[in-house]
Amino acid sequence: MLKGFAMGMAEVVPGVSGGTIAFITGIYSDLLSSIRAFHPRLIRLWKDQGFGAVWEAINGPFLSALLTGMAGGIVIGVFGISWLIAHYPKGVWSFFFGLILASAWWVSRSGSRWNLGSWVGFVGATLIAYGITVASPATGNEAPWFILISGIIAISAMLLPGISGSFLLLLMGMYTLVIENVKGLLKTGSLDNIIVVGSFAIGCLIGLAGASRILQWIFRQYHNLAIAILTGFMLGSLNRLWPWKRVEAYRLDSHGKEIPFLEVSILPGDYPGDPQYVLVFVCTLAGFLLVWALGRISPPAETSPA
Repeated sequence: MLKGFAMGMAEVVPGVSGGTIAFITGIYSDLLSSIRAFHPRLIRLWKDQGFGAVWEAINGPFLSALLTGMAGGIVIGVFGISWLIAHYPKGVWSFFFGLILASAWWVSRSGSRWNLGSWVGFVGATLIAYGITVASPATGNEAPWFILISGIIAISAMLLPGISGSFLLLLMGMYTLVIENVKGLLKTGSLDNIIVVGSFAIGCLIGLAGASRILQWIFRQYHNLAIAILTGFMLGSLNRLWPWKRVEAYRLDSHGKEIPFLEVSILPGDYPGDPQYVLVFVCTLAGFLLVWALGRISPPAETSPA
């Protein structure tokens, strides 16, 4: 449940992937297998052998504990992480910077000897991920069909270590819309909130069904190349988590308050305010050591899903 909680909190932060947390905590293969087990044939299994057989087929104890933890992590993340980013942005970003940096190192150890194809995949993935971090966010779309597509994209990214579903939502201009409607659903539960969150949830279910099967096939057929690409995605995404940024443009949130819309990374010496070197160093180190500790507990033997 604690691993699910960490995944849920990670998914709320743009730039951090829940799939990365699953990978380094040793539950990635179990996660993909449980999701892949959801299939129309479960109906026949239920009719022939009952609910117990279905529960076993989907690895029910693991999945229920994981989803419970993720739900708690998302709720805490929506309110807690949002508050921390607003009040201590450098501490939050530097913590996750250290976390992803260590994760890239940990994932790279999961592959065997890299060949030329692995290095090409690594460099290409790094450049693609970096390009995503410097892309200008879109304005978004409140149409249910677009919200559904956003759910498909976000959940597919969640399953892929190194790619943040939240950050892709931010690029599509959908992050604030989804977060605000989740908050509204938890507080009041209006029809508008239900439509937005429901459309997004349906998209997530569709994305889960396809992405889990594709990822398992990739890991079986091209394991070393997959590891190299995931490592590149993680390193390329670090630009998004760089703690020193200059705001280039603002936008209004749902309360009419100006919030950063477009930011660029700068050197700490060029930062106009207090660079907070001690806070950044401590938080970066904490994130790095957290991954190191999790890796010591959960060895990376499960990175080749069956």
